[in-house]
Amino acid sequence: MKSNEIKKDLSKRWNDVGTALVEFGLVIVVFFMFVFGVMDFGRAIYTYHFVSNAAIEATRYAMVRGSNSTNPVTASDVENYVKSRVPQGIDPSSLTVSTTWSPNNAPGSSVRIQVSDNFRCTTPFFMTYHMALSDSSQMVISQ
Repeated sequence: MKSNEIKKDLSKRWNDVGTALVEFGLVIVVFFMFVFGVMDFGRAIYTYHFVSNAAIEATRYAMVRGSNSTNPVTASDVENYVKSRVPQGIDPSSLTVSTTWSPNNAPGSSVRIQVSDNFRCTTPFFMTYHMALSDSSQMVISQ
């Protein structure tokens, strides 16, 4: 009889171990989805911070390089300037830079620059999700 009790006890323990493994498997998937979601959210904030600062810096760059300066800036110069300042972790090819002068690039006119990025999530199940992050800045041309 003692042998049967030992077999029942071992069988119950193996069932408990199997149940624990199944529960662990379900919980770990949810846990990792949460962790990767937090990481993607952090990447999105990092990207938006860059986009916002890039718009401001590019506007300052264009503001001091108007038609009266020794080296007047063009829209492609502004785009190259922004893409040269891209930090690691952000794809320069996904950036869009739009420059608008109102009415022209002479002193006293205004320059408006909009920088946008097509942010892609890396979390499984959200990898097809794209988010357009953009910001713009406008200043009066000084030179």
